[in-house]
Order: sequence, then C-alpha cells, then structure tokens
Amino acid sequence: MGSHRRPVGCVERLTANVGSSEQAAPDGVRKEDEMKGKTIAEIALGDSAVFQKTLSESDVYLFAGVSGDQNPAHINEVYASGTRFKTRIAHGMLVASLISAALGTRLPGPGTIYLGQTIKFTAPAHIGDTVEAKVTVTALEPRKNIVTLETVCTNQDGKVLLEGTATVMPPK
Repeated sequence: MGSHRRPVGCVERLTANVGSSEQAAPDGVRKEDEMKGKTIAEIALGDSAVFQKTLSESDVYLFAGVSGDQNPAHINEVYASGTRFKTRIAHGMLVASLISAALGTRLPGPGTIYLGQTIKFTAPAHIGDTVEAKVTVTALEPRKNIVTLETVCTNQDGKVLLEGTATVMPPK
C-alpha cells in the first residue's frame, strides 16, 4: 500500500473549479453566485429566513454519537419514560444547530461566520417534531461587518422551543 496522503491544502485545489463563471444554470445564475450569501449592504433590518427539519430517531442517535452526549434522556426510552417528559427528547443543541443551518444557508447564507449565540431553552423537541429555525435581523454594524439576529425555534404547533440572539459576520 503506497502512501498517497493529500497535502493539507488539497481541498482548495479540488474545489477551485467548482462554480467557475463559465458554468451557468439554465436560469442564468452562476454557481458561484449560489454559493455566496448576502453582504451586509444587501441585508436590511427586519429581514428574516427560516430553515425547517423534521427530527428523526436517526438524527438523535447520530447527534449523540457526534457530540458524545449519550444522556439516556435522548437515547433510552425506558429511562426517558421515568422523566418529566415521559419519552425521549431531542438534544437541545441539535435543535439549536438548526439556527446555524438557517444562518449558513439562508441569511446571510454561505460564507457567514458565526461569532456568538445566546440561547434560552423553553420547551423540549421530540422525535418526529418538525422544527422551524427562524432568524430575523435586529441590528447592523456595517463598519465592523457584523449582523445581529433574533433566533427562534418552534415546533409544528408553533410552540417556542428556544430563543436567543446570534451575532454573525456576513461574507464580503
């Protein structure tokens, strides 16, 4: 077996041609434009976006494995049946991660750097819940290239699961 380790900068070389300006989609939008979020000049107070996901049992188990959070309240139905929730609940940080998805794919979008987040958990999410993460612009600091957003996750019944504030740096 030969040693064919790729250099550390390999990813950059492999993706250098992705989205070249010569590749346009049928609607005329270049792939490179699809991969760039809004700049601070393109964002206004009150702008909002949502990311929605139905939480599956696999999501909970995969998150437990990736995060190392093996709390039986999330992965053991027998244990969870004796808790105040009476059944397993999704990890709060799994729910919170949907905010990251909204910021990184919707508003501001690709290229956004997450600087900070406050979170208050207000209700549990259960396996099978459809969670909507909504982000709304509340402040803009153009000279520092910083956007502050209200963040709220709700379930399919409109119940607030968590709320907080995110601070991000949009792409330039």
